[in-house]
Amino acid sequence: MANFKGHALPGSFFLIVGLWWSVKYPWKYFHQKRKSSRQHQYERLEIIEAAIRTLFSVIGILAEQFVPDGPHLHLYHENHWVKLMNWQHSTMYLFFGVSGLVDMLTYLVTHVPLGVDRLVMAMAVFVEGFLFYYHVHNRPPLDQHIHSFLLFALFGGCVSIFLEVIFRDNIVLELFRTSLVILQGTWFWQIGFVLFPPFGTPEWDQNDEANLMFITMCFSWHYLAALCIVAVNYSLVHCLF
Repeated sequence: MANFKGHALPGSFFLIVGLWWSVKYPWKYFHQKRKSSRQHQYERLEIIEAAIRTLFSVIGILAEQFVPDGPHLHLYHENHWVKLMNWQHSTMYLFFGVSGLVDMLTYLVTHVPLGVDRLVMAMAVFVEGFLFYYHVHNRPPLDQHIHSFLLFALFGGCVSIFLEVIFRDNIVLELFRTSLVILQGTWFWQIGFVLFPPFGTPEWDQNDEANLMFITMCFSWHYLAALCIVAVNYSLVHCLF
């Protein structure tokens, strides 16, 4: 959806998942250090989380397809492609939905190879980056600029998650991934506020170079905020132990 809600929705999904991970992974790490026998409880949490992420994906697809001006599952009609932007967003959600399903299977089916869940998640993040790379061609400079920053978070996250296939349960990689997911969530909200200002606020000049410079700094501030959130939650969980 090319509007504020269309960016706030995925932003909220990523932010919720990122905030949860910023608590879950430290909790898991400190339990492992204490050699606590709560593996069954942890696996149950993983299944619930994967189910929720899959639900988020389904909600996202339905929102993209069935908004009043959406394609309503029509891809091609009367010699024209129908709402391809919505279809691209739906494709992004689809791959994350597959990732959630594979995560559930990893813990429900014993013969699923360990690491497949991370590999499919890395693939989902890569596909999102691939779609966004070709998502903003022929757009105004600010539109292209602000969307391009997502690629740093996405491809950085893709590499990090792929490394988790090999170095599973590495707290550093997990927290790095978490920070990038939080960054992605807050940045989707930022894109919405910049390109589709709500509450009747003035629109940004999309050809002003000063706006491009500010947005570049703003992205750095967003990542600093994401790192602070991860650090604070890590510290809070540590205090509870």
